[in-house]
Amino acid sequence: MNPSASGWINKFGHLVDKETSPFEDFNALYRELKQNGFIYGVHLNISSFIEVEHALSEDEIAKINLLTALYFTYSFEVGKTDFDAFVNKVFDYYQSLDVSRISFLNKILTGSKTESQLEKLIDSRIYLSDNTFSRALGNSLTNSLLYVDILIFMIYLRGNKNMMEHAQILEYVTINIVYHALNSKETHESDAKLIQLLGSSLTYVDLDEAHFDGNYSDLLKQNFTSNEKDYFLDMACLTIWEDKTLDYTETDYIFGLGNDLGKSKKDIEFELEFVKNFFEQNKEKISYLNNKNLAVQFYDGMSKNVSKLILRNSKRLKKELTESRELVALLSKSTVKDLSSEEKKKVQNQLLDIFKSIPSLAIFMLPGGAILLPIFIKLIPKLLPSAFDDNRVEEN
Repeated sequence: MNPSASGWINKFGHLVDKETSPFEDFNALYRELKQNGFIYGVHLNISSFIEVEHALSEDEIAKINLLTALYFTYSFEVGKTDFDAFVNKVFDYYQSLDVSRISFLNKILTGSKTESQLEKLIDSRIYLSDNTFSRALGNSLTNSLLYVDILIFMIYLRGNKNMMEHAQILEYVTINIVYHALNSKETHESDAKLIQLLGSSLTYVDLDEAHFDGNYSDLLKQNFTSNEKDYFLDMACLTIWEDKTLDYTETDYIFGLGNDLGKSKKDIEFELEFVKNFFEQNKEKISYLNNKNLAVQFYDGMSKNVSKLILRNSKRLKKELTESRELVALLSKSTVKDLSSEEKKKVQNQLLDIFKSIPSLAIFMLPGGAILLPIFIKLIPKLLPSAFDDNRVEEN
């Protein structure tokens, strides 16, 4: 599955239809999302039941984890139903929030198919920057508060009419918890980057208008779900993890917050240890923890994106050439004996692939071909040969 190519949601649907659920309940899903970094707003790994051919970028991991979280949340709340019903429900959900819009160009390219439109809506939730040039260079920041989408989706599935109001409260409490956790400790440069990144990820609250005072603690007495309280505690632990020790002010804050959330001392200590170990193991992979300046980050993002294009397409070309060698063998065989119906179909498909390779490779070689090619694929369906289509679902 390739989440940077069209058809990836459809491919995901075929994967989950074939598999028994890897999660016993929502708590099991939450634990895996936390282990993969999704809960903390960093995107490192995906569920093992999803097979990918290439190394995934941060934004691709975020897309897969967001869809995984939405799908299994839907399954636990509603029950496993037709995948199309799930896609329509998620699409209606994002449309009702009115926070993810499809551009005029994307409407032309995606048409009216719900799965294609949902791919674009998820794109708009993943990236903080809507600049196509920044995305093409791999330099667009990834939303760090995506799990809020899951919490609001639960509210939506349960028929809550005040969904937008609740979304605002969730973000307001979350950003205040992070802010006050920072104030309880001696801050470091990475702490400032964290609050900046989380602030940029806000959707329902304007950071410039947010009030960082003690009033947010009164909101904790509202009827938040246990899932929402777990998230609040994890975000607080995330914020104070860095020095791996608790002084008296940090202790007062985190255990006071835990008490307000109805958590035991053992619960709080467990989450602090979990987040400390998580970031210790993954500190080299988490971008906001490094001290690179903007120019270096831009260069690194561009280099990674170019390397990804070269690696992926070199493998695809190799695969296409390998399939062509098989074609030669089959054609040679046909000169001395009749081919079976399966072999004839294989010859037909591979000949078509070779013919399709010529225009697609020509486009890829053009200046800016990496950006142009997806547009041509949308306008001319199945332009690429099968080796280039990671999300193709083989029909029996």
